[in-house]
Amino acid sequence: MENYQEQKRYQRAKERVDELKKFYNNLFSYFVVISFLAGLNYYTNEWRNPWFLWAAFGWGIGLAFHAIKAYRINPVFDKDWEEQRIQKYMEEEQETQQRWE
Repeated sequence: MENYQEQKRYQRAKERVDELKKFYNNLFSYFVVISFLAGLNYYTNEWRNPWFLWAAFGWGIGLAFHAIKAYRINPVFDKDWEEQRIQKYMEEEQETQQRWE
């Protein structure tokens, strides 16, 4: 049983590291691509119409949600959240049944 728990903890830790790795790759890509688009924008129309900001804003929103998920700022994004809620409700129901018996 202890080996199973250790294996499960290792799997959760590995998934979390993978999620952080994906986030950092996304962040790096964001800076590279947006920098390229900003340079392209500058050399084509000299900042009269900063169209690259639309791409930066749109991708930035997605990046913010990815950061929230990667750093587990909101527990709803946690994969175990659903299972924890199910267990909690099952325990509450069992306690209620025991009171009425």
